[in-house]
Formats: sequence, structure tokens, C-alpha cells
Amino acid sequence: MRSRNLESILRSVSRSFFISIKLLPRKLREPVGIGYLLARATDTLADTAQISAALREKALSALIWAIEGTGSPEEIVKLIRSFTPLQKNRAERRLIAALPECLQHFEGLNSADREDVRTVLSKITQGQVLDLKRFDESDPPQALATAADLHHYTYLVAGCAGEFWTQLCFRHIDNLSEFSPAEMLELGKKYGMGLQLINILRDAGTDLQAGQCYFPQEELNAIGLEPGKILREPDRFEAIHQKWHEEAEQGLRSGMQYAHAIRSRRIRGATALPALIGARTLALLRNAGPMALQNRVKMPRREVRAMILSVAMRLADREHLRELFLEALA
Repeated sequence: MRSRNLESILRSVSRSFFISIKLLPRKLREPVGIGYLLARATDTLADTAQISAALREKALSALIWAIEGTGSPEEIVKLIRSFTPLQKNRAERRLIAALPECLQHFEGLNSADREDVRTVLSKITQGQVLDLKRFDESDPPQALATAADLHHYTYLVAGCAGEFWTQLCFRHIDNLSEFSPAEMLELGKKYGMGLQLINILRDAGTDLQAGQCYFPQEELNAIGLEPGKILREPDRFEAIHQKWHEEAEQGLRSGMQYAHAIRSRRIRGATALPALIGARTLALLRNAGPMALQNRVKMPRREVRAMILSVAMRLADREHLRELFLEALA
């Protein structure tokens, strides 16, 4: 990215995705990086639990209006004053404080890239607002009603990011893929949704303690289990957890198909890294079993570094990526 401050913030809020962005050709780094920082900022606003859901929704609207060019600078200043002191994480404090710089760099993108960023952020904030409405001070935990609701949510907050990445790459890179744009858009969507399912599986215990259950009520009803009892009866919940574990894996397999089709080694490596890390996370979740609800699993940083090094040393060779993916799943 062109700003050292924003690059430093990007590195601090997402070490693994920062590597993916650094692998990209220069002309892709700026729109992807700015898009990610603004999406991460909306996520931070939505997660600031010390502020009421109604005010968080208002803050999200103010930021989206600024991105669309219809908001006022004064509203962003108010937002920064309200939300920055409440961030316990130093990197997220820096990110919210740097919103004016993020917006300035967003305005410096070409018009097509700006429109893509606006579109993806509009969908992401839709999903975040749905969360705020569904789970506003939920006690006992509330669940999404159906599997269709969960699919819709994972599309809004992550599947659309796969489409965003695809549109940017096809516009900026000639002869990008062995597949058509339509095929890559569909694979990219499934990939993003799979990655979000991994987040849901990994964070299930913490979410349930906070009154949030992303697993469908219709599936819980089928086994006579209430959302508030999942943590007390994890063995009964295991079949539902396993079902969505398998769907998340299918999403990662779509991501590897996507990466395999890309001709550029740099973009192929950048695209495959989240799937490789996701596959290892799924393996850790499987090995933890019901205890994953009590202890949040996370891939050790040394393993992430070793995986990145392996991809780089073999120049994102297709066969090597396939082997790494299968090994990570095992």
C-alpha cells in the first residue's frame, strides 16, 4: 500500500491476510488493502459492545454514507471520538483513529475499484446490521431460524468478498484464469462462505456465551436442544457441528479449485493461503471435538509462518499447494 501507516495497521489487524495482500501484484494491493481495512473497521464498530446496538447501527450507516460520498466529515469525527477510546485492542484503536486516512485513500482509487469496494461493504454491513438486530441483548441465546438464514449471512459477510476479489482480479489481470469469470465468481463466493463458517465453528463457544447462536433453530429443534443448553450438552450438539464442519470443508475445496485455476503464481499463492490456514483450523476443531466449545482453537503462529514459507519456496506450485491442503486437513 502507498501509506506506511495504513500498511502497518493492516499488518497488525490481520497478519495472515497481510501476507496474501503482499503477494499480490502492486495494482491489486491498494484496492484489496483499502477494502479490507474498511471492512475490518465496520466489524470493529459492530463489535463494540459497550455501545448500544442502535448506536452501533447508526455508526455503520455513517461510515457507509461517507464511503458512498453522501456523509459528512463531522459524523466521522464524532464516530472516531465515540468508538476509539473503547477499543481494548491497540490495533483496532489505531484503525478507527485512521478512518479519515482510509477514506482519503479510498477516494484515490479508480472509479471501478471504488464502486466494487462500495458494493462489497454495503453487503458486509447488511450482514452486520442483521447481527445487531438478531442478537440485541439476547438472553437466553438466540439462534438463526433456518439453514437458509445461515447461508444468507455467510454470503453477506464473506461470500461477497470472494466475488469482490474475483472482479478486481479479472479487471486488472489479463489471462487470469483457466475458468470463466462466472465460474470463478461462483467458486469465490463458496470459498468466502466456507471461510466464514470456519469462523463460526471456531467461535461457537464464545458466541454462545454472548447470547449468539449461528446454528439453525430448525436443526436444534430436530434433536430437542435449545441454544442455551448447547454448552452444557456438547455431545448432543456434535452432529450439527459436524454437518457445518463438512460444509466449511467443501467451501475450502472450492477455494482450492479457484486457486488452482489461476495462472499467476503470485495471485495463486495469495488466494490459496486462507484455504490452507482454514484447513488446518478445521483439523484442530475436529481433533478438539466437543471441547472446542470450551477452548477456542487457533493455528499456532509458527505453523502459519512455516506454511507461508513453504508456499513461497515452491512458488505456489499447483501440486505442492494440493499436497499442503490435504496434509493440513489430515
